Amino acid sequence: MNALKFITCGSVDDGKSTLIGRLLVDTKAVLQDHLAGVQRQGETDLALLTDGLSAEREQGITIDVAYRYFSTETRKFIIGDAPGHEQYTRNMVTAASSADAAVVLVDAIKLDWRNPNLELLPQTRRHSLLVNLLRVPSVVFAINKLDAVEDAALAFQNIANALKKFTHEAGIAYKALVPISALKGWNVVDAQPDWCGYQGPNLLSILEDLPVTPPEADVAFSFPVQWVEKFHDSGVTTQGRRVFWGRVATGQAQVGQTIQVFPSGQTAVISQVLSATRQPIDQASGQSAGLVLDREVDVSRGDWLLAQHHAPAPVQRIDTTVAWMDDEPLVAGRVYWALHGHRWVKAKVQRVVHRLNVNTLAEEEASELAPNAIGHVTLAFQEPLVTLPFSQSRILGAMILVDTASHKTSGAVLVQSSAA
Repeated sequence: MNALKFITCGSVDDGKSTLIGRLLVDTKAVLQDHLAGVQRQGETDLALLTDGLSAEREQGITIDVAYRYFSTETRKFIIGDAPGHEQYTRNMVTAASSADAAVVLVDAIKLDWRNPNLELLPQTRRHSLLVNLLRVPSVVFAINKLDAVEDAALAFQNIANALKKFTHEAGIAYKALVPISALKGWNVVDAQPDWCGYQGPNLLSILEDLPVTPPEADVAFSFPVQWVEKFHDSGVTTQGRRVFWGRVATGQAQVGQTIQVFPSGQTAVISQVLSATRQPIDQASGQSAGLVLDREVDVSRGDWLLAQHHAPAPVQRIDTTVAWMDDEPLVAGRVYWALHGHRWVKAKVQRVVHRLNVNTLAEEEASELAPNAIGHVTLAFQEPLVTLPFSQSRILGAMILVDTASHKTSGAVLVQSSAA
């Protein structure tokens, strides 16, 4: 099976770093000398296996996304420890944008677990909404620290019911809901039969069975050009033509296929498809590749190679969902850089339509988006872009906004439709 790339997310101190540490230790992915380096007062601090920044160790929180790797007999994993603190939501969005799955942790001891009508934490709701907006294919809820409550079965039941109610109202489909103790390792790698009245598989078994994100093969061919290479001698004959490198975003790149260049509109035929190791192949889908055309055309980094007849029409105004990550609020009239694929264009905020109330899920009228808010925004571009709704393509339907002065990433943009 292909490697599964998943993230852990949720509220602050829910045990995300500890869970990853537990997975690494129990799957024997950590060397003994590394384990010895994370000892505190004779106890192993599992969170320190991923919290590598000095500020993370000092404050006891995760700030940046830390990627770790481990494997079992059946599959390899790439795991990202995403920050739970509201201030670092931008880091969590970055990690989720390319993930195959998300494990949303819920801390039982922070909730009124005896109450059958308990309220989830706002950050749990926010992260769940974000992974859903970002179309992370598989979502797993892991209720953590149930070893620390008096009645684990009652706590699991009430929290599970609250999650089921929330996901139903929010339209979030999830793969599994599992009780765990990351600290003690219960139901993470080693099963804890009948604990909390739960009869299902442990967390690792669930992850082993999750699918990876399939290529968007049912969408017309698109290819954002990342690098243009004047090909030299490497055992592959290209008739001296340039090779356009990038990742096939949607559809398939096939030898003999007619493409058009965006924005110039020039057409050509793909004469060769090269793999990432520079070997000639017949076609590429959802992978890095080099394309050689049958004639010289003007193509630069940031251009797109598109299917000749079925490419989306270029647009200059779009309705979007924006996850705002800047410290300054998003207001109408502001201009940002928009990065779509590898293409940069100026984007003006024409209108803030509404913001999403993460507690009630209601769409509320708004004139601005505060930091970490999610809302509906209309954007206008200085030059046209080729986009699709995010519901159809995670690549053509996504872009980021970058502050023109500070060059900080300000927002994650999901295309809804072209604006009238």
